[in-house]
Amino acid sequence: MPTSAPAIEPLLAALVASVRARLAEHNIVDPRLVGIHSGGVWLAQRLKVDLGLSTEPGIISSAMHRDDFARRGLAASVQTRLGFDVNGAHVLLLDDVLYTGRTIRAVINELFDHGRPALVSRRRVEAGPAPFPEIPVTIILRRTT
Repeated sequence: MPTSAPAIEPLLAALVASVRARLAEHNIVDPRLVGIHSGGVWLAQRLKVDLGLSTEPGIISSAMHRDDFARRGLAASVQTRLGFDVNGAHVLLLDDVLYTGRTIRAVINELFDHGRPALVSRRRVEAGPAPFPEIPVTIILRRTT
């Protein structure tokens, strides 16, 4: 029996509402969107438009920090391009799915290679059951200086 893909627009509308609420809750007026290559890039572009942001989203690759690098190798991958100073930024990492968490761990390591953000939050758009429950990943860093 064939399965059909979920309607994406209601998922995106829910994601936009969730992000707006999160930004308001933390009084964030200048979030930096970063799409995880490859599924999160289109999502970051779409959210930029839907949220009315002027700053171009960054693109981040997990290739160099994955714990399965020896098995996977360096496949055709884009280089990380952020286009903003990560230090003190409020970064929203975007991806289309969550599976084992390897990608998000690798991406956070890559992000920290570029600086120390004030806050890192992750959102995904995915419908249907996932092999693991959604665990919201929010890292809040406080500057001590």
